[in-house]
Amino acid sequence: MENTLIIILNVPILLCLPFLFIGFINRTKAFWSGRKGAPVLQPFYDFVRLLRKGQVISRTASAVFEIAPAVTFVSILLAGCFVPLIGGRSFVEFEGNFIVFAYLLAAGKFFSLIGSLDVGSSFEGMGSSREAGFSSIVEPGFFIILASVAAMTGNNSFRAITMTLEKAGPYGYLVTLLAAGAVFIMLLAEGSRVPVDDPNTHLELTMVHEAIVLDNSGFDLALIFYGSAMKMVLFASVVAGLIIPSIINVYVSALVFIFLVLAQAVIIGTIESSFARLKMSRVYEFIFIIISLALAILALITMRLYGG
Repeated sequence: MENTLIIILNVPILLCLPFLFIGFINRTKAFWSGRKGAPVLQPFYDFVRLLRKGQVISRTASAVFEIAPAVTFVSILLAGCFVPLIGGRSFVEFEGNFIVFAYLLAAGKFFSLIGSLDVGSSFEGMGSSREAGFSSIVEPGFFIILASVAAMTGNNSFRAITMTLEKAGPYGYLVTLLAAGAVFIMLLAEGSRVPVDDPNTHLELTMVHEAIVLDNSGFDLALIFYGSAMKMVLFASVVAGLIIPSIINVYVSALVFIFLVLAQAVIIGTIESSFARLKMSRVYEFIFIIISLALAILALITMRLYGG
């Protein structure tokens, strides 16, 4: 009965929270700049507006360009079925499901990149190259963190992240802090947020994610924006899962989970109001912090397991 209730609650949270997440980011940025700002649900209104618009497709584009947004969105949606949300449970649980999660996101990223390359635009090719470079650093760090936590907790599924505080002993709080910091940087990188990228930029030579979607419009652009927001929520959910103990009540867990995810949206809005995006030469150094934190976590867990 409890498992069914968790799944019932997880579905609307997974589908609705991305709009609130982006809405909170925008309202936070408006607050720090002294503006009233758009309503929190403005991202949802924009999504509906894009769904009603027609599409303009380049004559040089093939079927790959047309299916890429849908494949990318479905990949992200399926990946969301493996992330523990409220109650520390995912829709699908089995050993190694965090590996499936990572490869589903990678598959979506692959189709978004080849879709942008399909139109033959030099700017989209530049953006795709940068996006692929960022992912090549993010993914190893993610695997090191999740594999280390899985080894420590003895649970090879995604639920291992909800057992970190219980199983890490004296290192629990430090491991949780480092892991949460690393995954939050992944969120900034995969979500194309400041200081890695600026979602509001229109300067061709500095664009990353915005360069990739230059030729998309209408329904496809709506799926891309929705999928990008959902991906950020998934990484924010991993951070929340590291912090929330698995032993608390499911209803309390749901409230704490939503609070922690939206709190990360406020933090992102504050960061974007306080800092500019980094120079491209510095972005890779910033993202490489993920690898550094992942190796620190691996060292701490090794000490925990072998009494070093």
